[in-house]
Amino acid sequence: MKIAVCMKQVPAVSEGNMDPKTGVLVRSGLETIVNIYDKAALEAALQLKEAYGGEVHVFTMGPENAVEVLREAYAMGADEGYLISDRVFGGADVLATSYTLMQAIRAADKYDLIICGRQTTDGDTAQVSAALAAWMDWGQISWADKLEVCDGMLLASCRMDEKTVCVRAGLPCVVSVERDGFLPRMPSLKLKMQGRRKQVHVITYQELQDQNPDHYGLKGSATRVKKIFAPKGTEKKKIVYKDGSDAAEYILDILEENGQEGGK
Repeated sequence: MKIAVCMKQVPAVSEGNMDPKTGVLVRSGLETIVNIYDKAALEAALQLKEAYGGEVHVFTMGPENAVEVLREAYAMGADEGYLISDRVFGGADVLATSYTLMQAIRAADKYDLIICGRQTTDGDTAQVSAALAAWMDWGQISWADKLEVCDGMLLASCRMDEKTVCVRAGLPCVVSVERDGFLPRMPSLKLKMQGRRKQVHVITYQELQDQNPDHYGLKGSATRVKKIFAPKGTEKKKIVYKDGSDAAEYILDILEENGQEGGK
């Protein structure tokens, strides 16, 4: 079984500025880490590889320094790493990002399964996996915390609010996984050393089948961020404990003070 894992480099902190012209987060100067949800996706792929055999290939989209995502993936046990990097891809929203991932994955190889983390800590849309499945025209499973393969079908346990649902999908398909379901393993020192010497495949715009620049980056994005800001902090409130008629009187007094109907 050949598995593709989508991973992303994200800011280490939730602070940053926005370019007022493009509406894109300014990432330069920010410390970066591997998205924690994507580490769970890689762990899920490695567990499937150990159980059923095959290969795990990791894809990350970003600037040149995003290669560190692939180095860390190698240290955990990934077989191949692909850096999707080109100025044409800059400023992509969910639509353009998922389309670029689809084009890159198809350019690299044929896969039985694509695994994504539930979401990223910088965008938090949790939409890339579903959009990728739509572009690939594959089935899709969301929020899985357990995975296994049986008779060519992917079996998954998925969290749905307060319930757990068992589902299955024919391969190939796309699945997003929960962070708590797949605790990432510690990188191996031996694999770390090997990963530093291992080849990273670079996929640029020129390697993609679709050569229309309007389908990528800002041009291919359907959304624009107009403004980012920190939410206004709530004021500290006093907690009042009252029962029965005293509570009713207290509420009526507040309504009257605020000019609401129902006051005394």
